[in-house]
Amino acid sequence: MVRTKTLFLLLLLFAMPADVCFAQTPPPPLDEHALERVPPTVAKRLATRFSLGGFAGRFEETPLGAISEAVGEGTMQQQGDAAASIYWLCYRQPQHLIWVVSSGEMGGADHRVTEIVEELAEKDAGASTDCAIIPDKFSPVVFDGKLHLGMSRQQVITALGPPSKSEAAQMVYSHAGKRPHGFDETAWLILGFREDKLVSMRGGKTTTN
Repeated sequence: MVRTKTLFLLLLLFAMPADVCFAQTPPPPLDEHALERVPPTVAKRLATRFSLGGFAGRFEETPLGAISEAVGEGTMQQQGDAAASIYWLCYRQPQHLIWVVSSGEMGGADHRVTEIVEELAEKDAGASTDCAIIPDKFSPVVFDGKLHLGMSRQQVITALGPPSKSEAAQMVYSHAGKRPHGFDETAWLILGFREDKLVSMRGGKTTTN
């Protein structure tokens, strides 16, 4: 009887989808309330496009499936229900963690990219995560053709202009504007620094009517 139960459990385990058995690390949560307290002082549009090495994409246009197909790695994960849900791909390189995220509400049925997060860990990221390894040719991650990890604070300001909010370890760029047909566009860049070097960046954009 014990052997029968053990065999049944093993068969059940192997029958489960891989993404259920090995769910990838979710992206760090976005503090939307803190972001709301930052005035949208940046007139120029933010987070319109991104690149992963030679792969070029656009926020709110490129679906997650196009990225996983191009990379050849990564299983789309999901968390939450209805409008509060998110979908994501998680990748890693030594000391780098990358999340490509789609809002369940704003990303649409094809899960278009609404946010990307990249962090530089102090230790090898492979020791603490189950995210897929991304090939070297898909790095670096670059926002709007100019923003990437490793830049100094002054290089960021030179590239983007003055931030909407600045603290010792973080700068926030916030934009709000009108798009054709009366749509409202909100975009943000949340940048983390350590010893004057950019070690984390979070960029996203949503368009509503």
